[in-house]
Amino acid sequence: MIASERLYPVRRPLAAAFAGAAVGILGGLIGLGGAEFRLPVLIAIFALYPHRAIRINLLISLATLAMAAVARLGFIQTVDLGGHATEIIGMLAGGVVAAWFGAAYLKSIPKTHIMGVIAVLLLFTAVLLAAETLTQGTAWSALTADNQWRWLAAVGAGLLIGAVSSMLGVAGGEFIIPILIFIFGTDVRTAGTASVLISIPVVLTGVVRHWLTGHYRSVSMFQNLILPMALGSLAGAMLGGYLAAWAPTDALRVTLAIVLAVSAVKLWTKHSPDQRST
Repeated sequence: MIASERLYPVRRPLAAAFAGAAVGILGGLIGLGGAEFRLPVLIAIFALYPHRAIRINLLISLATLAMAAVARLGFIQTVDLGGHATEIIGMLAGGVVAAWFGAAYLKSIPKTHIMGVIAVLLLFTAVLLAAETLTQGTAWSALTADNQWRWLAAVGAGLLIGAVSSMLGVAGGEFIIPILIFIFGTDVRTAGTASVLISIPVVLTGVVRHWLTGHYRSVSMFQNLILPMALGSLAGAMLGGYLAAWAPTDALRVTLAIVLAVSAVKLWTKHSPDQRST
């Protein structure tokens, strides 16, 4: 697989940039990085093998996270990160561990099964999008500040985030933010900033693990796909964030949740083991 990773015959940098921009705009409109929508695009439009698509999605997610971190610097002084240090550190620790082992485990999942994993995770993301819209991000804490299980729950949540990041190539914000809000009682602004701080080390761990196993070495892939799509994603995310003030965000979230759910079903039925054997 490593040898094939170094070959990337497709030369469509402009298409990659526009696809990245479109995904970035959608993500910016609803407050996400867009990686959840970018993965089906990489598989369906750019015809990448799912394993490669996940790795590329993870690397592009790292680039968008870096931009998000810069944008969030202005909020650092206005959010209560210290009051939620336990869950942030716990999720970070669990996420890094899971990302390291998850990235290594990815290559052992057969191609006939990885699409099922992707489909399930996309469907779960769709459910979270719809649920977040219905609850309007109202903070409530399933675990009180003095709960002795708070630290363990944070580590467990981090393990889940790291695994999802490895299996989808995403930053995991759509999972991290609801966990912080509904389990740990974090307000929306603090959850958004904490999500970026947790995601960067988790995604970086996965990228480093893939790099150490011989991936991301194709110059052609970087020039014709990764770089233009990353730049398009960044530009689109900024434009989407600007347009979000006028966009019907709730309606968009529900619509995109439906799109994700439909994409998940299509991926499952199109690439199921039963269909591949016929």
